[in-house]
Amino acid sequence: GYYNNPAATEDVLRDGWQYTGDIGEMSEDGYLTITERKKDLIITSGGKNVAPQRIETAVGKDHYIEQIAVVGEGRKFVSALIVPFFSALEEFAQRKKWQFESRLELITMPEVVKFFRERIDAQSHELANFEKIKEFRLLPDDFTLAGGEITPTLKVKRNNITAKYRDLVEEMYA
Repeated sequence: GYYNNPAATEDVLRDGWQYTGDIGEMSEDGYLTITERKKDLIITSGGKNVAPQRIETAVGKDHYIEQIAVVGEGRKFVSALIVPFFSALEEFAQRKKWQFESRLELITMPEVVKFFRERIDAQSHELANFEKIKEFRLLPDDFTLAGGEITPTLKVKRNNITAKYRDLVEEMYA
């Protein structure tokens, strides 16, 4: 329970169990792995419950992705805002002899967008169809604590990101 706060304790205890708001999986060996926070679930307009961290973990493990935020609350499908791992992307672009003068120019190149589409799809093979990223936008700047997009423990502040990049989000659903 909560120290010196019996009301808060009463709110989270039911039938002798403490409801933390965490979602997890029990392994065959009896170990519990926390996989999601219930409050972070995205509910699509079709009523699907989508765990964004599952998608962010699967797709975000790609070498060319530095940060990712999945969005889609109340929408038909999930989308993502992605910050590339620029040192790797710039090196790859130079090997391909793609000409660019800025990060913004680089991330808007059709070749780069196609490259990321292929990488996202490759990392999504274990996801259900409704969990797969249908649209995405690449961002030229990292998510930062100062910008309000991440917490001190580097967790994504989805609502802040959705608000800050509202125009890009709306563009993905236009």
